[in-house]
Parts: sequence; structure tokens; C-alpha cells
Amino acid sequence: MQMRPEIQIRSMIKALTEVVIPAVSSDNKLAVEQAQLVVGMLKLMQAQIPLQFRFDVDELKRLVDTAGTLAALDAVDGGTLAALGEVAAARDRAADVLGRCGADPGELHAAIMEMRASLCALVDACAAGGSADEREHIESVLLAMSEAQLLRDRALMKPQCWESAASAPPDIEALLD
Repeated sequence: MQMRPEIQIRSMIKALTEVVIPAVSSDNKLAVEQAQLVVGMLKLMQAQIPLQFRFDVDELKRLVDTAGTLAALDAVDGGTLAALGEVAAARDRAADVLGRCGADPGELHAAIMEMRASLCALVDACAAGGSADEREHIESVLLAMSEAQLLRDRALMKPQCWESAASAPPDIEALLD
């Protein structure tokens, strides 16, 4: 069970190139071509995923700037004025969204990895010299956090149908709200 798209895509490319495509008869040129097309699209997705957030932020910035430039238009037509008002309102909402997009997803992932490493170092340090009460407290806090994270991990993978419907976790959207 892999959660990160970059790992999932790498695994799919490997499975296709090392197992599936070699098993397809070379006489079936259409199947070979389509399999290679899928590999190419997966490689493209693999390259695009790390850039998608920045791409979207860049587009939104340009749209907000364009709306700001259009705000200076001296329109007299009622319909145009109304539409400019809607553009201004959308620009304000978009500018608010941009203001909240301060961290890049790479920074977010790096912060997660740093937090994991520091918590592991805390466990190691406490195991080496901490009191029984300290170890117990750290253990209970980390187990509670891990339980909540595992539920989210399972929910994120729910569409892969690894679990029966009876034991399946709630939908990920419900847990993230």
C-alpha cells in the first residue's frame, strides 16, 4: 500500500515496463503501442505532479493581476460594470486564497519528515535516559497520534479496496474536515 502518488506512479511504470509490456505479444502492435503510450503518460504525470501546485498558484496570480488591471477600466455600460464588479469580487476571493498558499507542498512534506525524525529522536533519547513516567507519557501521546494517522492512511487508500466494507474506515474527506 503506497500513499504518495510519486511512489505509486514509479511502481506502475516499473510494472508496465518490466512485466506487462514484455508479456504482450510483439505481433499485437496496437497493444504494445498503447502500453507504451500509458508509460509515457505516467512519466509525464510523474514530472508534472511536483510542479502542479506551483503551476496553479502561478496561474491564479496572473489572473488576479489581470483582474486588477481590468479594474481600472472606465466602463459606462451597465452590464460591463456589473461584470467588472463580479470580477473584482472574484479577485478579492482569489487574492485571499493566494495569501493562504504561502507554503509549497515540498516545504510541507519536508516539515512532516523533519517532525517524524525529531519525534523518533525524542523516543530514542528518552529510551536511553528518560524515566519510566516520561517514557509512558511519550508513548501514550505518540500512540494516540499514530492511531489517528493510521485511520487517515487507511481512509486515503480506501478506493483500492484493501479492506472489507464492514471494516473500511470513513471517507478521507470526512476525516480531513
